[in-house]
Amino acid sequence: MISIQDAINHVKANSKPLHKSTIKAVEKAGSYILNEDVYALINMPPFRQSAMDGYALNLQDGLTYHLIGEVKAGDHFQPILKKGEAVRIFTGAPVPDTANAVMMQERVKTDGHTISIEHQLSDGHNIRPMGEQVKKGDLALKKDTKLTPAAIGYLSSLGIKKVSVRKKPVIAIVTTGNELIEAGQPLAYGKIYESNSKMLLSALYSLKFYDVTIHKVEDDYEKTRSKLQEVIDNHDLVIITGGISVGDYDFVGKALTDLQVEEIFYKVKQKPGKPLFFGTKNNTHIFALPGNPAAALTCFYIYAYITLQKMMYHDTVELPRIKAKSMSNFIKKGDRPQFLKAVYCDGHVDILEGQSSAMQQTFAISNALVFVPENVEHISKNDTVETILLPV
Repeated sequence: MISIQDAINHVKANSKPLHKSTIKAVEKAGSYILNEDVYALINMPPFRQSAMDGYALNLQDGLTYHLIGEVKAGDHFQPILKKGEAVRIFTGAPVPDTANAVMMQERVKTDGHTISIEHQLSDGHNIRPMGEQVKKGDLALKKDTKLTPAAIGYLSSLGIKKVSVRKKPVIAIVTTGNELIEAGQPLAYGKIYESNSKMLLSALYSLKFYDVTIHKVEDDYEKTRSKLQEVIDNHDLVIITGGISVGDYDFVGKALTDLQVEEIFYKVKQKPGKPLFFGTKNNTHIFALPGNPAAALTCFYIYAYITLQKMMYHDTVELPRIKAKSMSNFIKKGDRPQFLKAVYCDGHVDILEGQSSAMQQTFAISNALVFVPENVEHISKNDTVETILLPV
């Protein structure tokens, strides 16, 4: 059994980037990482553009101009302005080549035929030059850039339709247990509704990992071994829940050994989630999480989250940890470090009742975990505690 920090270090050291790429339509590439540099196909803006609603001027010494027309956004004609002439213009509209400044409409008086401006303007005033953002052929976004909504908008404005991005992992969730049935079926005595797969699927979706399949296996050694062989051979990340402890019907550990999965560690000195396995085979990362829901989700956020971030080349791989003032008292039982379900708000954190690893109701309203180190026996109200913020 290893410490939490050793387990985290092992996960970091043994989680590898995918080194795979795929082509995505720009509008579907959000949250992906660019696999190669992207160069501008056009100048942006592609023409001299008005920065605001107002009047485009061919500058002269006086403050009065003769109004000869207007240019709206989307217009493609080019009115020719002589010195002392102006056109009404709108934000984003093309500025005529013969205009050299734009006066905002709030600084102009007009009778419909002439305009009077408040003061003289400098050349280029309120005009966005062609290629001001980026010039055709220049680097638009560097390789390894995460595609945020703003980045998607930027690439779309350059006319780029597809990009090469780092491929996200193909993930399998495997649930084990004869007692598990699907919601909607009659709940016979001794059965429970399966929830871990939906819980983990939702956690993955919230992190924008969508290539996920769910697999169910009974408590049978041959079926367990066969299913694990299949998912390990065809997925980048395998997350198993249940069957990893030492009961008579816990077959996951034996199956992983027989499949020659390299064990990086098994069992962590922590509560909840002691019977946690992490290993690899070829390029597949494998986590076997405890079957109890709260323990499974805690282990997912503390350990599997790191692997997901490492696979995507991210620099920050752990969830944020902050110091917060406890609003609760808590007495720790036993000598294992603990992760406590909690609600964080504005520098304060409330440790919730119901910390059992089987209790989902408490986790359902949590947005944080309070970490209680091995050497801390109790937490008093107003104590400063380490708080892990969950991505909820």
